[in-house]
Amino acid sequence: MTPQLEEAERLFRLARRDQVAFEALLNASGVDLALACFHAQQAAEKALKAIMCLHGLEYRRTHDLEELAAKLTGAGFTPPISEAQFSRLTPYAVEFRYDDDVIHLVTGSEAAQLLFSLLAWVGDEIHKHE
Repeated sequence: MTPQLEEAERLFRLARRDQVAFEALLNASGVDLALACFHAQQAAEKALKAIMCLHGLEYRRTHDLEELAAKLTGAGFTPPISEAQFSRLTPYAVEFRYDDDVIHLVTGSEAAQLLFSLLAWVGDEIHKHE
């Protein structure tokens, strides 16, 4: 197993862990959607970085999902999620974490569907390299 594949698998495990946290918080009573969507954003970020590692693409430390997706697309690895969809999750990484007056940019079901599609794609890509 190559170091790139090992790192991609590690990031994918972490992305799935954030997906589980997202789903648990989404279904918990009294929890604001912004807290759940923070974990959705984190899962998407780690999933994109897993694909980048898998293909030897470098990335800077960022929470910007559109930037990561654009870099992947530019290298010929187009995620199944549009950059516009990613732009609705990016603010949950930083801006909405420290604001108690959050404007919800995505519904829980939209975030769940986005994660389902993205993580399925990443899992398939990793499986091709095992």
